Amino acid sequence: MTEIIAVTANTVDRLGFFCKMSARKTPAWKAKRDWLMARFAEGLQLRLLGSGERGFIEFMPGDKAWRAVEGAGGFVVIHCLWVVGKSKGKGHASALLTGAETWARDQGYHGVAAVTSTGNWLIAPGVLEHHGYEAVETVPPGFGLMLKRFSNAPATPRLSGDWDAKAAACGPGLTVLRSAQCPYLEDAARHAKNAADKLGLAFTDRLIETAADLRRLAPTPYGTYAIVHDGRLVSYHYLLEKQIITALA
Repeated sequence: MTEIIAVTANTVDRLGFFCKMSARKTPAWKAKRDWLMARFAEGLQLRLLGSGERGFIEFMPGDKAWRAVEGAGGFVVIHCLWVVGKSKGKGHASALLTGAETWARDQGYHGVAAVTSTGNWLIAPGVLEHHGYEAVETVPPGFGLMLKRFSNAPATPRLSGDWDAKAAACGPGLTVLRSAQCPYLEDAARHAKNAADKLGLAFTDRLIETAADLRRLAPTPYGTYAIVHDGRLVSYHYLLEKQIITALA
């Protein structure tokens, strides 16, 4: 049986949060820890695999979730589901997902929602399809919103939309929008700044500090990170400096 460990505000300093486990003294790790402490107070749930396995799931009440999803107050929204390395293929992702669903049922939610992607950094839609989730909305280039309903809900969650307008609002130059939810994004922003400097572009590093601002500003459903050049989305995930330069060529 898969061992799953619940991380709380009282145990996060001891147990960590999976990402950047070997870099606890870095500003990015500390920023994620502070972000988590604020989110625990809002109902965020974090579960780690135990017994030497490597993986985790992070989820929280939909009205507080850090994804560009509207009308999800009756649902739990999964932020991240990640199983890596030797832990893949052992049913651990299913166990983590089932645990999140059980928590949502026990708390009286109508179901569970997740933003998916056929690219990087989000759950692949096939993982959720296997567990009975339905696609309710899709957005290029490969994003989706998927739901598993336990009961009838008064409204169906939807993606925030207006992606092109939100990208255009970033204006000229190279802009990074990011939150402290992911501790890898401080490095990602540094790569973007280096690329902007080499290309002679104005650079803006904008930290998103509330879930409401994420839904209002993010030019993709992922919300936690975006690189925008002259009002056009370049990427929603970590790119190295040379990859950014190539993408802008």
